[in-house]
Amino acid sequence: MQKILSNFRKAIEEYKMIDEGDKIGICLSGGKDSITMLYAFKALQRFYPKHFDVVAISINPGFEFFDTQFLQKICDDLNIPLFIDDSHAKEIVFDIRKEKNPCSLCANLRRGIINSIAIKEGCNKIALGHNQDDVLETFLLNLLYTGSIGTFAPKSYMDRTKITLIRPLVYTPEKDIKRFIKKNNISVMPKVCPMDGKSKREDMKQLIYNLSKSIPMVRANLFGAIQRNLPDWKLDNNK
Repeated sequence: MQKILSNFRKAIEEYKMIDEGDKIGICLSGGKDSITMLYAFKALQRFYPKHFDVVAISINPGFEFFDTQFLQKICDDLNIPLFIDDSHAKEIVFDIRKEKNPCSLCANLRRGIINSIAIKEGCNKIALGHNQDDVLETFLLNLLYTGSIGTFAPKSYMDRTKITLIRPLVYTPEKDIKRFIKKNNISVMPKVCPMDGKSKREDMKQLIYNLSKSIPMVRANLFGAIQRNLPDWKLDNNK
């Protein structure tokens, strides 16, 4: 947990993600990233100088493998309140629309429900479990498929809902999350989405892996380029 917490706290402090009195809604999908984030927030609460509260928010997309009892047990064990809402994402995206590239529409449907729950429960911030690999993969997806230079921000404010999105795992490599889950024998949902391992994002993951064989610093170089050149990522903008 120490290594996870080190990068977790570094991201939070450098991008000023937590303020005194915050109530943070942690998006819990049941996958390794969101569960690791849940544990990290609980551990951080014990010693962080600013007081904050957390609740877990989950969306049941309607997939047969989604296990609400599993999520409830995790939250009960950590003494974190859990709020689950049902959605028709599976029916709309896969059965009715039969989307070939379903991720964007599915994310939009879930985002609206998550925002509604967060507002109802008095949260002023929502924590998303995107890790460092997600940052790099999104950067390459935008560059190669749309010709644009960008990725999601570590912290962003939504004017319409008055809620701030934070991503405290942006400094944490996926391999560290996998190691944390395995070392501590933590259970995760075996499958969170039917598109796992089949999307263009998986292609970007493989591309980075292949490039790393001949360019050992490729990950650090990509992440450095993001921090130096994207306005939302420049640390001096957050002082």
